Amino acid sequence: MKPLADALKECGAIKFGDFMLASGKKSSYYVDIKKASTNPELLKLIASRVSEIMKLHSIKPDYIGGVALGGVPIAVSVSLETGLPLLMIRKETKDYGTKGQIVGDILPGREVILVEDVTTTGGSVIKAIHALRGEGLVIHRVITVVDREEGASGILASNEVELIPLVRMSELLKKI
Repeated sequence: MKPLADALKECGAIKFGDFMLASGKKSSYYVDIKKASTNPELLKLIASRVSEIMKLHSIKPDYIGGVALGGVPIAVSVSLETGLPLLMIRKETKDYGTKGQIVGDILPGREVILVEDVTTTGGSVIKAIHALRGEGLVIHRVITVVDREEGASGILASNEVELIPLVRMSELLKKI
């Protein structure tokens, strides 16, 4: 099976230029995991790698969670791969309908593993963790496709959550 870093490079997920990141930081490169998550073969590869990591680390959650928008297709594919129920976490609580931030049937006290497309500072995933914990769910780990290695691991650790990257940005930049 092809290394994920190579597959990401080949699909054009790494772009160079001037970019503003969700964290507010500027960067000379951008990791567009949506290029990968809209490609069925790459999405299946990502789901397979997440499933392998879960087995390797004996991670047995009750739910797979994905943060909108980038984490949702990954979470859906991992849910299909593992047979675990899916939770989708909106960035904000909606003002209409059920007014919920979490989509899916939840039972307090159960464990969620979050999957994310790219982590930089960890801001988006921390908000999702707080929303899930606010509903009584337990989160110990986040699996990210790419860790940009810009602080997410530390901020998550300070919230008692381990960040497990499938690929680190330093690995991707070596491949280019």
